[in-house]
Amino acid sequence: MSDCPGKSLWPELVGLTGEEAKRTIERENPHVNAIVLLDGTPTTKDFWCDRVWVWVDSNGVVIRPPAIG
Repeated sequence: MSDCPGKSLWPELVGLTGEEAKRTIERENPHVNAIVLLDGTPTTKDFWCDRVWVWVDSNGVVIRPPAIG
């Protein structure tokens, strides 16, 4: 998937709250910062090994697998 250190994809977090996902991601890969965002929020398109976007719906529930990027 990438040359980034540690775990890079979390499909098992879909359906959890964004904050639960953030805690899990940062615990499972201490090299990243998980950022919870409402679906549709504009973001930069560059790739960073230390960033994970956690996309949530209006209820704060993760709607797609968080991944490094």
